Amino acid sequence: MKAHLSVLALALAASLPVMAQHPAQHAAPSPPAHGPTEFHGTPAPAQDHRNYSDKAGHVNVPHVDNGKNWVGHDTGRDDPHYHLEHPYEHGRFTGGFGPDHRWRLGGGGPGRFWFGGFYFSVAPYDVAFCDGWLWNSDDIIIYDDPDHIGWYLAYNVRLGTYAHVEYLGA
Repeated sequence: MKAHLSVLALALAASLPVMAQHPAQHAAPSPPAHGPTEFHGTPAPAQDHRNYSDKAGHVNVPHVDNGKNWVGHDTGRDDPHYHLEHPYEHGRFTGGFGPDHRWRLGGGGPGRFWFGGFYFSVAPYDVAFCDGWLWNSDDIIIYDDPDHIGWYLAYNVRLGTYAHVEYLGA
C-alpha cells in the first residue's frame, strides 16, 4: 500500500512542472450556464409612455429625485406592463441590494445585460428609458421591486434614472 502511495505521489510531483508551463487564460466571460441560452433580440420599446418630467428641467423618464422620490413608480401592483406569467422563473437575484452594492455593467444591451456574473433583461415597457445607458461601463444599483412581483429596479447612478429588470440567472 505504501509503495502505491509513493508511486502516486511521485507521479503527481513529476507533473507539476508540465502544468506550470501552461498558465490559465483570462478570457471574456462566457454566456451564462443557467437561464436563457439564446438571445432573442432587444424587446421593442413601448410607445404609450406618459410624461415623467415632474419639474422643469427634469428628464422625461422614470427617475429618482433627491435620492428619495421614485418618479414614475406609482402605477400600483396591477400595472399590466409589469405582469409576469412566471415570476422569478430563473431564480432570485442574491448579489446584494441597495446603495452598498454598486455593480458595473459588463456588456450587452436592454435584451440581455450582465455584471458580476449575473444576467438581466429590461422590461419591454422600459426599453426606451435606457437610451443613454452605457452597457459596458455604467454603475447601477439593484433594488427589489415591492410592487411588481418578479421584477427588480435597476438604478443608473450616472443618470439618476431607473428601469424594471428581470433576473435571468447566474
